Amino acid sequence: MSEQPTALGYRRSDISGDHWRWEEQRMRSLAKRLGYTLLKTVVFSDKTDRPVERLGNVARNLKVDAVIVPGPQHFEGHGMPADIVQIVDVITVDPESTYARNAAGVLPELNGALR
Repeated sequence: MSEQPTALGYRRSDISGDHWRWEEQRMRSLAKRLGYTLLKTVVFSDKTDRPVERLGNVARNLKVDAVIVPGPQHFEGHGMPADIVQIVDVITVDPESTYARNAAGVLPELNGALR
């Protein structure tokens, strides 16, 4: 039996506000439904310096397959950062969407991807 793929949750505390428990539950539920083991959730705020770079470092260090986020609003500019999509698949809960890495190492044109 092959090992289950792993994922990180990611959210911004200043965007989640009082809904953080609901967002955590939805990320866990989606991870389970898609067959991922959710290892942990990384939480940054609007005061976090270089959040995309830091999230990428955590994803690389833990060697996860995906990052699950409540929605694109948790990234600056409300779009998928190309720097993260080059490292891992990014899955949004609402709207439910997957921004997949390209196996060839070339980032395809993505709706809403930030360059």
